Amino acid sequence: MPSIYPTQETLQTNFSQRQPFPAWSAVDDVKQSYGKLSTKAQAKTGKIEMFSPKYYAACTFGGLLACGLTHTAVTPLDLVKCRRQVDPTLYKGNLEAWKLIYRAEGIRGVFTGWGPTFFGYSAQGAFKYGGYEFFKSFYSDLVGPEKAAQWKTSVYLAASASAEFFADIALCPFEAVKVRTQTTMPPFATGTFDGINKITAKEGRAGLFKGLYPLWGRQIPYTMMKFASFETIVEMIYGYLPGKKQDYSKSQQTAVAFTGGYLAGILCAIVSHPADVMVSKLNASRQPGEAFGAAMSRIYKDIGFGGLWNGLAVRIVMIGTLTGLQWMMYASLKT
Repeated sequence: MPSIYPTQETLQTNFSQRQPFPAWSAVDDVKQSYGKLSTKAQAKTGKIEMFSPKYYAACTFGGLLACGLTHTAVTPLDLVKCRRQVDPTLYKGNLEAWKLIYRAEGIRGVFTGWGPTFFGYSAQGAFKYGGYEFFKSFYSDLVGPEKAAQWKTSVYLAASASAEFFADIALCPFEAVKVRTQTTMPPFATGTFDGINKITAKEGRAGLFKGLYPLWGRQIPYTMMKFASFETIVEMIYGYLPGKKQDYSKSQQTAVAFTGGYLAGILCAIVSHPADVMVSKLNASRQPGEAFGAAMSRIYKDIGFGGLWNGLAVRIVMIGTLTGLQWMMYASLKT
């Protein structure tokens, strides 16, 4: 004869949820169902679920391509910029510089330093963009959704600074080879790994990282400005447009990303330029065993405050173009 009292199994099934009120259970059920439907819909449309392993992998790969390819493409600009920072009297102007380099060394000479540029900025881009998305999610979860929305610019700044800290460690050895290759004539090394071997043979592994502090000084403010200003500028652009972001096609969203990136790049160039000059000077002229502070002081005495701004105009063009193209490529690869 069946019992009129509920069994233990029935009680566990009906009262296993911890919420004190049935309404909360219903909300959770709806959320779970919506999450499953959302995941299925994303799988059908080919879109990547936000903050999933695939999302972070796409961001990392997108950053690798965006930074590696764009920095390599503007190697001729970077070459002249570095040489003029180290020796302002070397060329009268950028066009004269490219003409002289091309006559003496051909097209290969114009792209001097492309190897360490490609390897270094590919590694940096992977850590920068992948790390930014990771730390943005991490800090947002840390402070909670309400405060993350309230302090979103602070979250952008903290995430970008954290990502760049690690990205520069990956970049630094290649940056040391690049600057030396571009500022010695003829170049001191035949290629990227030949340059690494020559530096380590003479100065040890520390020689590859002697520019790390000024690199942090250049890149961390640069990246904080790059991400925070980009996010803000893009929000402002969509605020002026009649529709919402999702109302526009992928190509239209990519155009907005390029515009926001170019404007952010101009700000980045101005903020980080004095440190960029110091990176070039330190990698080119810092003596083995010379203290970082002593080297900085010596260089500043030689060039003065005005010397910290050598090459700013060409760098604004270079960084604006770079940042615009990077955000354009990154946005198209991530979505």
